[in-house]
Parts: sequence; structure tokens; C-alpha cells
Amino acid sequence: MTARVIQRLDEADLIRAVQRGDQDAFEQLVRAYDQSVLRLAMNLLRSAEDARDVYQEAFLRVYRNIHTFRFDCSFHTWLYRIVTNICLDYLRKRKVRKEESAVVETPDGPVDRMDSFEQEGSHANPESNLRNLQLGRSIDAALSDLTPRERMVFELRHYQGLRLRNIGEMLGTSEEAAKNCLFRATQKMRAVLGEFV
Repeated sequence: MTARVIQRLDEADLIRAVQRGDQDAFEQLVRAYDQSVLRLAMNLLRSAEDARDVYQEAFLRVYRNIHTFRFDCSFHTWLYRIVTNICLDYLRKRKVRKEESAVVETPDGPVDRMDSFEQEGSHANPESNLRNLQLGRSIDAALSDLTPRERMVFELRHYQGLRLRNIGEMLGTSEEAAKNCLFRATQKMRAVLGEFV
């Protein structure tokens, strides 16, 4: 037996123990996935505070709903589906309430707080630094123009490196629907980032 098969058997036994109410088994399951859940939420939301909230909510939902897990997909896919759905909710709420701007009003006029952060080696190549700053702002603007689902698919594919089939499973849709969503997101990103591409 390969290590991967043994790992899946161990995980299945662990999940069954959690379903029977074993608290230690649940803690082991959380430890096995905690870093990947936190990393996914952080990459999707770009906010440590929101990522921690999603982490807590995701494992709370797992605890409450583990009895519904039927082993017809991998636990990883089931868990990531929960995390991505919570992240989608957060992104939708952000879109509605428009997060606090990085620009603040001062007596001397508006100031972008991000300009106060110096990058390492910022004096080495000012042209490159300016271009990187502009590119970063353009990417953030392009991502914020995507629908929450488009952003989710784009980031899961390009930042997490997941396959479209897995993304479709996580979002409860088909691989083809995920592919179409990624295409729309990519087209929008290209339109905004045209000068950089």
C-alpha cells in the first residue's frame, strides 16, 4: 500500500471517530488542515483578521456538519468548499459596504497611507519600484472589479494552483462552469492590466 492510500485510510478513520463524537479526533483533523485553511482564506481575502474569522467559522461548520459527510468526495474538497463559500460571503459583503479606503484626508489634502510604506531596497531602482507599485495597485483594482465568484475562481486557480475540476467541486458547480468563470475573470483582468501585460 502506498503512503497516500494509508493516509486516506487514517483520515477516513479519523473522520468516522469525529462523527462518533471523539473530540481528540476532531483536534487532530483541525491540526491536519489548519494551515492550509488559513492560507487559503488569507490568499482569497487578503486580510489577516478576516482570514482568522473564516478559519474559525469553517471549523465550527465542520464540527456542526461532520455527521453529513458521506465520503463521496475527499474531505479536503468538502472542507475547501466550506471555506470558499464563507470567503465568497465575505467578498460579497465587502463589495456592498466598500471597505475603508487607504486614502485619508489630512489638512494638506488626501494622502494614500500605502505611500508611507517603504519597500526594501526602494532607493536601488526608483523606476522599477514605481512600476511595481502601479502594477500592485492595478492588480488590486482589477481583482476588486471581479464578481466574488470570478475572483474566487481566479485566485483558486492562479494563487492556489488548483485544477478547474477541483474548483468546480468546491464551488458546487461543473468544471466547465469554473472554466467559463475563469475565462471571464481573465478577460476582465487583461482589460484592466493591458499596459502591464
